[in-house]
Amino acid sequence: MKTRHWKQAAALAGAMLAAWGAGAAAQPAVPGLDPSFERDAFPSTYQPVASEPTAIINATLLTAAGPRIDQGALLIRDGKIAAIGRDIAIPAGVRVIDAKGRWVTPGVVDPHSHIGVGSSPGEANGDGSNESGPNAAGIWVEHAVWPQDPMFERALAAGVTTTMILPGSANLFNGRTVTLKMAPALSPQAMKFPGAPYGLKIACGENPTGGGPGKPGTRAGGMLGYRTTFLAAAAYAEQVREYRRKVAAGQTAQPPRRDLALETVAAALDGKAKVHIHCYRADEMLQMIDLSHEFGFKIAAFHHALEAFKIAPVLAREGIPVATWAGDWSGYKMEAYDSVMENAAFVQAAGGVAAMHSDNVMIMQHLNHEAARAMTAGREAGLAVAYEDAIGWLTLNGAKILGVDKQTGSLEVGKDADVVIWSADPFSVYSLADLVFIDGAVMHDRANPPAKPRSDFELGVQKRPAGVVQ
Repeated sequence: MKTRHWKQAAALAGAMLAAWGAGAAAQPAVPGLDPSFERDAFPSTYQPVASEPTAIINATLLTAAGPRIDQGALLIRDGKIAAIGRDIAIPAGVRVIDAKGRWVTPGVVDPHSHIGVGSSPGEANGDGSNESGPNAAGIWVEHAVWPQDPMFERALAAGVTTTMILPGSANLFNGRTVTLKMAPALSPQAMKFPGAPYGLKIACGENPTGGGPGKPGTRAGGMLGYRTTFLAAAAYAEQVREYRRKVAAGQTAQPPRRDLALETVAAALDGKAKVHIHCYRADEMLQMIDLSHEFGFKIAAFHHALEAFKIAPVLAREGIPVATWAGDWSGYKMEAYDSVMENAAFVQAAGGVAAMHSDNVMIMQHLNHEAARAMTAGREAGLAVAYEDAIGWLTLNGAKILGVDKQTGSLEVGKDADVVIWSADPFSVYSLADLVFIDGAVMHDRANPPAKPRSDFELGVQKRPAGVVQ
């Protein structure tokens, strides 16, 4: 019986494969084999929560798109920002929130997190890094995201409305990133930011060259690994292009054997996936820039980049943003020793783009403090850093890094109504997010917390009433 079933299955598979490669007009008959090499197998299914028209009045507005607006107002309608300024018409029937004494900003955009995944012990399910040799580019980190991680709720309560989750940095090539809206859902795809481009996470330095099975062991070996992989991906991309040329000409064509790792790297070479590089040292960033010139890809951002201040003019000239911290926690490894709190301010002063990132679920709850400390350090160093600059480090610049700045990151008419009302100056340690909106819907209300947490993961750690013995 088993033999007969195996033979029948083998015959069916053979027939399907023959039909798949028979000619240009043939449709893919085997699930997962997409000869167009274009279909997104895991598209966004995100749907905004229904929202009511809302006007926020008497607020101090930091728009991230221009000067601060005192006694300003913001109108939200159909999930979008409909009007903003000092004197705007408030239609009848609109919910009005008087924000006198409070500040309003765009939602915080975190361009580098591991929330819902974890890249170190104690973070979510610890499923964020794949220690399986130097090339894990075929990994899609969204397949490890756990939407019920209670840290999502905590990050939202800290004003974070958009984040990019990256795989860990254990390998030279670590896989695809995913950009999420912080709205609750049961699947990662239901959180995926519509239209956000994928990214490819590359790592240089100590993490991917730290020895171990399949790792290069040295930085020179790492560079060999990058170049060899990019060469293979370029050849693979040419095979795909040749296949498409034949199909377009009406010729019989056999599609290349699908390679998920090279597919992602090829997407980076073609500009369809943004290249995000984990890199600390100035010399390594310069060499990665040379690598990008050799293979013709654009670096979307250097992440962590603690020595960016040493090469800030180069980064500005190359148009490479930096996603970093305030810089006052360092020394946890050799490549992290030479960090300064003025890092973001020096990058900005040179004409570059800097953004605050978390990389850690605890820091994700205090990104406004990271920006505040970096701003203060820059001022103390004699650099002109205004609130209008620092709010960009929290919002718009991160959105630029992710490629979603046309949709979010600033308070401008037509953009998604991802908005935070802060209890006070957002750069104060005493300030808290009172209300957080995503696409115009209230997702966090400090004054009216939900009766129970959205995630039930921590129910078992609630304290028992006094005197109850179990």
